[in-house]
Amino acid sequence: MKSYSDSYKAAGVDVTAGYESVELMKKHVKRTVIPGVVSGIGGFGGLFQPDLSGMEEPVLVSGTDGVGTKLKIAMLLDKHDTIGIDAVAMCVNDVVCCGAKPLFFLDYIACGKNFPEKIAQIVAGVAEGCVQAGCALIGGETAEHPGMMPEEDYDLAGFTVGVVDKKKIIDGSRLEAGDVLLGVKSSGVHSNGFSLVRKVFGIDEKNVNKYYNELGATLGETLLTPTRIYVKPVLEAIQAADVKAISHITGGGFYENIPRMLKDGMTAKIEKAAVPVLPIFPLLQKVGNIPERDMYNTFNMGVGLCVAVSKDTAQKAVNAFRAAGEEAVVLGEVTQGDEGVVLC
Repeated sequence: MKSYSDSYKAAGVDVTAGYESVELMKKHVKRTVIPGVVSGIGGFGGLFQPDLSGMEEPVLVSGTDGVGTKLKIAMLLDKHDTIGIDAVAMCVNDVVCCGAKPLFFLDYIACGKNFPEKIAQIVAGVAEGCVQAGCALIGGETAEHPGMMPEEDYDLAGFTVGVVDKKKIIDGSRLEAGDVLLGVKSSGVHSNGFSLVRKVFGIDEKNVNKYYNELGATLGETLLTPTRIYVKPVLEAIQAADVKAISHITGGGFYENIPRMLKDGMTAKIEKAAVPVLPIFPLLQKVGNIPERDMYNTFNMGVGLCVAVSKDTAQKAVNAFRAAGEEAVVLGEVTQGDEGVVLC
């Protein structure tokens, strides 16, 4: 008589592979344990008890996102140990824009077939992202979808919850004309616009390893560079300076993301010459014959965060970012008007 696991395996789902994946990922998850973690992985829910002492009105802030088609680059290179950093970054960088400190993270991996070593590599990246963000990985799910996606394919998404005292929420409501706009440098394309990137370069198994002098690396290496996680530097900058608004530059680039941090009647005036454009972007524009506006409306162009600070504390913010390992440059200023973003 066939066992349950044998029957399920015949349907395309290997239960024992799932058990093996959990065992392999435990050592990675252990790296993320911080005060507040109540339960280990394997339960029906991840338990976390936050320390809310010192907060008058704690507000929970949540964020969820995926990695998008950047996953295709990881699959082509058969390198899966950094893509999890991107999954964490896309969530925690959003949450910290409100001034919130991420507390914990959960991941979701859907795959055509559970290859335990590959799943463990993915989770290793998620764990590294959590370490960088200072939050705990308290749970997740790996789901096999035989017949719905090719065996080698997978998708990755995540979810985070952070906390901030209500009186310290950063929402742009205190913005004034004359406030300084800082750009915190990105590490590359991050995790947005990859459908266009792949189309422009016609990326496949052959040219993903093509070396470009402009990049000083192969195309695949450059594109797979993990998204920067800005949590700790932002929290340091908030302590050091008067931070009034923060925008995470993701899909939609400058034109769609920066207006999200502005209150009505305010415009972000940015000097294009001040943008620390990384080599991958002029290459993309040249190869794809992409109009400049479309570049700034799709990609981060070398700026992962745009941060608005009071003029008299701008240098303190720059210094705080530098001390935390990030480089921030002055991009422009906040002005009166309803134009959203003006690049000049």
